[in-house]
Amino acid sequence: MASVALKKVNKTYPNGFQAIHDLDLEIDDKEFLVLVGPSGCGKSTALRMMAGLEEISGGELWIGDRLVNGVEPRDRDIAMVFQNYALYPHMTVRANIGFALKLAKVPKKEAAARVEAAAKVLELTEQLDKKPGQLSGGQRQRVAMGRAIVRQPSVFLMDEPLSNLDAKLRVQMRSEIARLQHELGVTTIYVTHDQVEAMTMGDRVAVLKDGHLQQVESPQNLYAHPANVFVAGFIGSPAMNLYEADLTGHGLKLGSWTLDLPEGVIASRPALKQHWNRTVIVGIRPEDLEDASLATSPETGQVITSTVLLTEELGSEVIVHFELDATHVDSGDPDAVDEVGATSAVGRFDPRTRVRTGDRVDVAVAVENLHFFDPTSRMSIWD
Repeated sequence: MASVALKKVNKTYPNGFQAIHDLDLEIDDKEFLVLVGPSGCGKSTALRMMAGLEEISGGELWIGDRLVNGVEPRDRDIAMVFQNYALYPHMTVRANIGFALKLAKVPKKEAAARVEAAAKVLELTEQLDKKPGQLSGGQRQRVAMGRAIVRQPSVFLMDEPLSNLDAKLRVQMRSEIARLQHELGVTTIYVTHDQVEAMTMGDRVAVLKDGHLQQVESPQNLYAHPANVFVAGFIGSPAMNLYEADLTGHGLKLGSWTLDLPEGVIASRPALKQHWNRTVIVGIRPEDLEDASLATSPETGQVITSTVLLTEELGSEVIVHFELDATHVDSGDPDAVDEVGATSAVGRFDPRTRVRTGDRVDVAVAVENLHFFDPTSRMSIWD
């Protein structure tokens, strides 16, 4: 197995477009790291440079203790899984899985044993003599995984391998891939545009935007402590509500409402004192907005009254869109869609709520969980 390190890696194309800017990233041995970001952020380009399919314009790429900038892809001891499976339709599953071993002239007995072992792990034993056309999408993806596994590489590289599957199968396959990586203990770098996929699979998640690394953290730390407005808005579904607000001696003025800020909120974010009597960007996660009639003892000054614009009943929860007359802030995610409008907020309500479109509703705000960002740098205000 091996670690992977990118040191000030850049990618500039002949037309002058720079896709990757000074990417510094270290992936530990046996770690599962997910690269995530909106379309065009450079995540697949970074992965292809690791694979040797894209030339590095500057910086260093290390796999284990080897500098591999000029090393051919076949000599990097990596295996790549693509989103389109890239299976040979005329070959059986057995032949597809073992094809790389055949090219490497691995002895037939050893190759057969490796193929059988991989098929057993991936529950493909009964499919070994079928052709890819006879398999489901999930089975074809397992075959592509098997082809990577039998090579026994130091590093797996996966480029959106589940994007061609339906929603139910994606959920099933992402848990299988995570389990498989844990069992094999192979360093894995996984690219996806789906932030839910990223959060449920990776030991750490690296967020990219326009070729710049925004933050790399464990999924929970990334969610709880986003480094900037972009990460805050990108990670989480539904997305974080982001608005301009004023910090005053009376609390936080959000549109026509003023929310009290308990001492604990200020004490846990010392840098907030430097922004007193100034405008900041405030972020509110949907789960921190609740039907006040169902909230646990909402405090005076922590409730806003609004009109419901839309409800989405999901069984285990109700997503409620309601009016909020504060100035909306764009997170900077080009793929984000504001479905209702700039003067709205989204709450994740308990399924017992009785609010419906057009109703007046009291919304309890969990002010202790608010996020604050500098409006100029757009960086988190914390320490």
